[in-house]
Amino acid sequence: MHLENKDGGLTSGVLEMELHQTSGLMCAVLERPELAGPSTSNCRLQQGVNRGDPSIPYPSRAAGKSCWASVDRDFDSFLTEQRSQPSLPQLFNSRSKDPCFTENTPLLRNSSQEKGSWCMPICHPEFMTAEESWGNSSAEWEGGSLLSKDLAGSSGSTSQEKGEHLDSAHTRFRLLKLRRCIRWLKVASLFVFVVVCSILFSLYPDQGKFWQLLAVSPLQSYSSNLTSHVDSTLLQVDLAGALVAGGPSHTGREEHVVVEVTQADVPGSRRRRPQQVTQNWTVFLNPRRSERLVVSRTFEILSRDTVSVSIRASFQQTQAVPLLMAHQYLRASIEAQVTIAVVILAGVYMLIIFEIVHRTLAAMLGSLAALAALAVIGDRPSLTHVVEWIDFETLALLFGMMILVAIFSETGFFDYCAVKTYRLSRGRVWAMIIMLCLIAAVLSAFLDNVTTLLLFTPVTIRLCEVLNLDPRQVLIAEVIFTNIGGAATAIGDPPNVIIVSNQELRKMGLDFAGFTAHMFVGICFILLFSFPLFRLLFWNKKLYNKEPSEIVELKHEIHVWRLTAQRISPASREETAVRGLLLGKVRALEHLLARRLHTFHRQISQEDKNWETNIQELQKKHRISDKILLTKCLMVLGFVIFMFFLNSFVPGVHLDLGWIAILGAIWLLILADIHDFEIILHRVEWATLLFFAALFVLMEALAHLHLIEYVGEQTALLIKMVPEDQRLTTAIILVVWVSAIASSLIDNIPFTATMIPVLLNLSQDPEVSLPAPPLMYALALGACLGGNGTLIGASANVVCAGIAEQHGYGFSFMEFFRLGFPMMLVSCTVGMCYLLVAHVVMGWN
Repeated sequence: MHLENKDGGLTSGVLEMELHQTSGLMCAVLERPELAGPSTSNCRLQQGVNRGDPSIPYPSRAAGKSCWASVDRDFDSFLTEQRSQPSLPQLFNSRSKDPCFTENTPLLRNSSQEKGSWCMPICHPEFMTAEESWGNSSAEWEGGSLLSKDLAGSSGSTSQEKGEHLDSAHTRFRLLKLRRCIRWLKVASLFVFVVVCSILFSLYPDQGKFWQLLAVSPLQSYSSNLTSHVDSTLLQVDLAGALVAGGPSHTGREEHVVVEVTQADVPGSRRRRPQQVTQNWTVFLNPRRSERLVVSRTFEILSRDTVSVSIRASFQQTQAVPLLMAHQYLRASIEAQVTIAVVILAGVYMLIIFEIVHRTLAAMLGSLAALAALAVIGDRPSLTHVVEWIDFETLALLFGMMILVAIFSETGFFDYCAVKTYRLSRGRVWAMIIMLCLIAAVLSAFLDNVTTLLLFTPVTIRLCEVLNLDPRQVLIAEVIFTNIGGAATAIGDPPNVIIVSNQELRKMGLDFAGFTAHMFVGICFILLFSFPLFRLLFWNKKLYNKEPSEIVELKHEIHVWRLTAQRISPASREETAVRGLLLGKVRALEHLLARRLHTFHRQISQEDKNWETNIQELQKKHRISDKILLTKCLMVLGFVIFMFFLNSFVPGVHLDLGWIAILGAIWLLILADIHDFEIILHRVEWATLLFFAALFVLMEALAHLHLIEYVGEQTALLIKMVPEDQRLTTAIILVVWVSAIASSLIDNIPFTATMIPVLLNLSQDPEVSLPAPPLMYALALGACLGGNGTLIGASANVVCAGIAEQHGYGFSFMEFFRLGFPMMLVSCTVGMCYLLVAHVVMGWN
């Protein structure tokens, strides 16, 4: 079996990675040649082969006894791979313990060695370890091979230099041991945490909610006495029916029910009698509404006496209205639950920021901790309830569009688009980047942000590979401007859709046209300030890679080969052989990279002077590979995008975005005649889908811990404390920044859904008297633009990071934060100023 390397050559299938020991012959070429003994005279030092020099072939097996020993491998790296700590001679005389290269591996085994034994070179592992990434510069690579070069010339070095090399090896070995200790400490801590959360979750049963069917009317009220538990702190009452969240129904009739909770307040002095305390809760309803809405309210338990709950109705009609009521007792106060939620959220962000674990696992750990907290306080949800928290429409949209993009990439369309974009920019990199960001912003105003980035990310990655640019910075810029552009219309971002879909706001005149008119003007101002800021943030940054394109492509190829080898599970003998061949290919490319790093030294300007010559070469190389499949893909994708628009404007289309994407994926799978379905599924970002599922559970659990409700209530209290003449100004400022900061930390969809009733109640409060539309525009701007603050602040951010990681260009939380957070601050500031001028100065309400 042979594997092609980058230069079109062949790497021999005879990848013997073992050291064979024969009688009378032992090769141990180390820093001290005297360790080899007198029999080392037959050992030949093959530096050229060990560095991947194709001009030096593998020697013939017909030769006599020969021994190749590695001079390109340092002591501690060898220990890392062998997972042991033998003495130096034993390292080179003992057989390899790597399960991928054994005597029983037929594709890796040498033919019978009848005429002597062989010592093949032990490859240099420094270029990639489990703890290192491939984003290092050439200087770091050259520094990583210093020890190898010194070992190669150790025969002529002084004893002082030998001691320095040994000290360096021992220092690095101690650092390796320290990293191992930290790793085991991390694993042990997380495992103990998971076990504790699992035990807490299993100790408290699912109480369940027992719903009572009530028939309330103005002529008859309902009352019930509830027995309080000893360890209870709060009483939660749930109502379900034709209710209106947030305020009156605006029909001219005050149709509502009043829930009265009466209990005895035991004073501190025993001489005084207990006083009866009544707490009222007014819930507005619309009897003609067919949709059922569930609302909840918590009441503090003042004593252990019986709690009386009564429900009175106020209608213009005399007929009864059906309602469902349930109650449960909680063991923690609101403040304690909010504190627990903040600690859990901070822990999740610590795991993601410092990259202790993958962000998907971090979201799962946070969800488990939140569920355990809910179980402890007495609000443990059932498995069915937890599954209902997951937004399957978003997951269906992601899955369907990923299938479409996976099939689309088989046509070569993304390479073709990259070359055309390069030609339009005429070699000017910044003109090309601004063009990409502007197109992404415009498309996201009419398409979903996730759909826009699923289409743009592969094109951008391929374009950056063609131009030897770092795709990470360009992708982050596209994500930022996609989130900004999505806020321009009522269908560009989920928070806008939630606001415009609210029936109460529509009755106030906040429809599609009015919302889009206000937001579009503001987003235009934000874009005018965002592009210069974006250029300023990159003033001292080089978008081109530091190394030549050949070096960058070789590093990326090594990274992809290694990831492919890691994903192969050695379950069978053949899979073990294939995995060994892939790792052998990685080592061969590593030696080739080490040789080229000493050859190429090139400076690249910010403008490609030879773009006309390059475009001719690129057009010959990157063409449409399958025009028939491209035609089918364009037809299906065009229909899907058309249905996205139709779904937003035509009420008669009873298909949401998830269904449209799934149906489009099924259509294209049939038209493309895909037989090997596993290849398509392999390109689906399953880690991203699992992250969103865990994130939905986490956000809903934090909402049940009253975190989002607490933030909204505190914001409303701050607005009420301001004098009346400054109340609108303060409200706009507070809503914009609270929404932006909260949306950068938690999902903006549940936050928006929670803040709408809070702001509606605030606008309908006669003591406050604030117009609702300015508050909703502030909420929309903050929720949409706040997603640029962190990597998990918006769905589009996570989707782009997942696709980039699949292509080998993943960016970390801090890489996104360094660019996204300043852009969020400036864009929110400009949006806030626009709202203040439009609604406070000009009175455009």
